[in-house]
Amino acid sequence: MSLKAAIAERNLAELPSRRDEDWRWTDLRGLIRALPAASEVFAGDVGEGAFDALAERAIVVVNGRGAEPIAVAAGETKTVALRFVTADAGAHAAEMTIKVAAGGRLTLLETYEGDAGDYVAQASLAFVLAEDAAIDRIVLARDGAHGVSVSEADVALAPRATFTQTIVTNGARRQRLETRIAHPGGEALARLDGIYLLDGQRHADLTTVVEHEGPGGNTDQLTKGVVREQARAVFQGRIVVHEGADQTDARMGHHALLLSDQAEVDAKPELQIWADDVACSHGNTVGALDEDALFYARQRGLPLETARALLIEAFVGAVADRIGHEGARAVIRGVIAQALAV
Repeated sequence: MSLKAAIAERNLAELPSRRDEDWRWTDLRGLIRALPAASEVFAGDVGEGAFDALAERAIVVVNGRGAEPIAVAAGETKTVALRFVTADAGAHAAEMTIKVAAGGRLTLLETYEGDAGDYVAQASLAFVLAEDAAIDRIVLARDGAHGVSVSEADVALAPRATFTQTIVTNGARRQRLETRIAHPGGEALARLDGIYLLDGQRHADLTTVVEHEGPGGNTDQLTKGVVREQARAVFQGRIVVHEGADQTDARMGHHALLLSDQAEVDAKPELQIWADDVACSHGNTVGALDEDALFYARQRGLPLETARALLIEAFVGAVADRIGHEGARAVIRGVIAQALAV
């Protein structure tokens, strides 16, 4: 069951529901009572994307149309801006493949954009990295408050490949950003980071699954978020170390701030280890702002709201600072500052 199948078949029974363990906090079948009509072809101007100025090429997928494969040849370096834009209150799906050959380097600056009412959108991406290839994926998800948006990324790594990812989102009516990695070991590295900044009645679900299938692999994961008003965040991180995947080094951290009695964070970090000689750990915290730090800041003359914003920005900024691309890091820092402006 998937949103993609539901859109293609116009069948609500294909929607994932709370009966599916991985979807129990992001129930689409209970939410969507009728699928909107298929999105129309859009011929208007969608303007400039947040990352367009940083890329040598831009691909704009509007209402599910315009998707094209991305290929990076051996030893080649590319920076591509990829925009998924919803321009009407319809339903649509898009699929893409991204392949990087041996020794190639791709910086993928990806955005999700929508403010067109009660839309339903699905994006499916397949990443394939050859030996010594690298992808740096920075995702800025700014869906509309009434939209339903699902992005699913399947990543296949080869030995010594590197896949780094940072997702920054403000949620939607329902939003799920899912990443699944087939990890071969062999000195390959996966880094999966996330930031969520939610307010109103927005919902964001960051789900990751990493399957370590061979020895000598590395996974590093850090997600931080802030939830206020009646918003809801979901974090599901699963790292599976299969039999024979010895010398795996896998670390996962999720930390959230709850700034309202009505806000909610559902977190499920998981380690499944079937091998010996591994170094694996996970941590999870959900709480309020440190009152001592807030008191200290106010004693220095800062107004309460300014002090709160600075502390929150420092909290999530630790994730933004891990972005290697300087221009993208500056854009994300600006998004964070704008979201926390008093």
